[in-house]
Amino acid sequence: MSFMSADAPATRPVLRSLDAVVLTVPDLDAGLRFYRDRLGHDLLWRNDDLGQAGLRCPESATEIVISTRLPPGPNWLVRSVDQAIEAITAAGGQLLGGPADIPVGRVATVSDPFGNRLVLVDLSTGRYTTDQHGQVTGVTPEP
Repeated sequence: MSFMSADAPATRPVLRSLDAVVLTVPDLDAGLRFYRDRLGHDLLWRNDDLGQAGLRCPESATEIVISTRLPPGPNWLVRSVDQAIEAITAAGGQLLGGPADIPVGRVATVSDPFGNRLVLVDLSTGRYTTDQHGQVTGVTPEP
């Protein structure tokens, strides 16, 4: 991606869709009892090593991710975390953390010029595969 001045518009939007909304819980079982058992959201995946579980929003591709370690907030899907960082910082944003590899791709945290925190995620490695109980067993590359 070529360098853009702060006034030059991006050639295509950087933020593709809302990937997930992270909600902090004291432990995964308590979070699942509330969001899955009482509110009716289906479990998509669970990764105890990361302290996270993903639940389905039935009318959206956006997941609810409950986490014992991450702060609450939205995660934005981007084509490439590294290219998104370049575009956002060139436009006046700031890199706050990362980029870092995660099992399904890469993640970074940036802020816009107004102080809004944006978590950027790409699924460059693939998507979680799970067993019949929703436990993560690996990652399958996207076609």
